[in-house]
Formats: sequence, structure tokens, C-alpha cells
Amino acid sequence: MLREKQALIARELEEAVADVPSGEDAPMIPDERLGLMFACCHPALAIEAQVPLTLRLVGGLTVPEIARALLVPETTITQRLVRAKKKIRVSGIPLEEPARDRLDGRLRAVSAVLYLIFTEGYAATAGEALIREELAEEAIRLARVVHTLLPDEPEPAGLLALMLLQHSRRAARVGPGGALVLLDDQDRTRWDRPAIEEALPLVDRALVARRPAGPYALQAAIAALHAGAPTAEATDWRQIAALYAELLRVQPSPVVALNHAVAVAMADGPQAGLERLDRIGGALDAYHPFHAARADLLRRAGRREDAAAAYRRALELAGTEPERAFLAERLRRMGHG
Repeated sequence: MLREKQALIARELEEAVADVPSGEDAPMIPDERLGLMFACCHPALAIEAQVPLTLRLVGGLTVPEIARALLVPETTITQRLVRAKKKIRVSGIPLEEPARDRLDGRLRAVSAVLYLIFTEGYAATAGEALIREELAEEAIRLARVVHTLLPDEPEPAGLLALMLLQHSRRAARVGPGGALVLLDDQDRTRWDRPAIEEALPLVDRALVARRPAGPYALQAAIAALHAGAPTAEATDWRQIAALYAELLRVQPSPVVALNHAVAVAMADGPQAGLERLDRIGGALDAYHPFHAARADLLRRAGRREDAAAAYRRALELAGTEPERAFLAERLRRMGHG
């Protein structure tokens, strides 16, 4: 029950939360794990602490996994967890479920936690396998509960739609022997059509419910454009680039800027994308998808030696065996095996 879970949380925090008041026996949220997520995302904690704390204690991710997901050093995550522990202990912050009318105040952090858990399942950051399917499906299950609890909020609808659309491609993303298959090369007949059909009305609901659209709604709209293209060549990259430009305005980050640059490259050519990648600078130097994307654009632009160097850097940073094998094969095909 909830009190037992809170005791586990207390021990995980090195018993610093042992005296924190517990919540009621009867949970207000009809899922114990989700209730604990809302409990950990207490507004008295900075969101920079809420997310790693919840990922660690309830999501079950390790400190290295959290660091890779948030693109920050492991020492930074450890420091944030220590500070959160201290604040909970000193301030007596109660780890209990909020009332129904206060869920929206914690929605941003809980949504971030769920999407990061999903992302670690959809595209694992380390290990032998590219996909941790059970992790992605658990995040989808919890996102359904959030959407049920807050049916009039657009971002839970957008988040659920985004997860469904991305997860619908799982069977086509892995080839023989677990090899990585890029989006353009995937067999689209293997995409999960029922999941796509469930997601598309959610995308519409998320987009029309509020202006401007939120980040999950915008990402879901991008995923819907991919899902609606019968072939890679039919993808509306100009519309996708426009949506990424809006996402960059709403939620500016180097990763969004990277995705925008790739979309621009697909619409206007590799040089246009490379110019945008150059503006990101060193913000993503330790992020292997940045170097892999840059390598691909350099290859398409005919700059083979520069492309090989970028592929090597991506290979150094890649965390899973399928990604490393894919990058090594790209180097081999370029004569740099």
C-alpha cells in the first residue's frame, strides 16, 4: 500500500524521510505508482529536483540513466538528489498524493517523468537492446491514467498520443539480430495501425484545446505527420520543420534545435541543416545523436572525411550495441572501417 511504498522511499533517501507525514490509506489516484509520482513531484521542490527524484525512486531508473536522459553529468544528478533529500528532511515536506483539484500543479513534472521513462524504453541509452518494451508500455499505461484523471487538459492527451505514435513503430525499428532500422528505411506495413488510429483523435484534441499548443501536443503533431505518410518520400518535411520551429519557441533546448535542423535539412537540403547545427555549438558535444545527424548531413553534402570524423565521434558516445553496430557499418561503407 501507499504507506509501505513511502517507507521504501524513506529508506532510499537514506532514511532522511523517515519522519515525513504519510498520506491517507485510500488513494485519490487510482494507480499506486502514479500516486507516488504525484507525491514526489511536490511543488516545494524545484522541478530540477522533482524529476530526477521521481525517476529514481518511482521510475526505477539508475543515476547514470537519469543523467543520460536529462543530458547532465551524473554528479549533477547526485547533487540534486542529495539537495532534495535534505529539503524533505529539513522542511518536513509530506510525500503524499495531492487532492484532485491540485493535480494540475504537478502535471508538468509528472509528464516529464513519464516521457523520460518512455524514452528510456523506446530508445535505451545503454545496453544490448535498442528497445526496453516493458518500460515504454508501463509509461503508456500511466499516461492513460493521467489522461483519464485530467480529460480536459490538452497536454496529457498530447503526451499519450505522442507515446502511442512513437511506440507504434517498435516492430519496424529493429531488424534481424536486433539491428537498428532508421525511420526512412522502416517497413511501414509493420507499424501498429490500431495504436495510430487511437492516437490521431488525441492529437486533434490536444491541438484545438488551447492556443498556443503545448510541447507534447506539438511533438504528437510531428509524429502524426510521420504516421500519415505512406512512404518516406511522401513525408511533409516542410510542415514538420514548421512544427519544430514552433516547438523551439515554446520549449527552447539544444535537442529541439537539433531536430529542427534535421527537419530543415530534409526540406531544404543538407547545407541548410548543417548551418543550423553549427549554431548549437558545443551544447550537445556529448550527445551521440547530434554527431550521428551531423555525420549524415555531411555525407549527403559530399564531405566524406568530415562525415567519417563525425561518425567516429558518434560511435565513441553511443550507448547501445545496435547503435554502435549501425554507426560502425556506416563507417565501413565509407571505407573507414
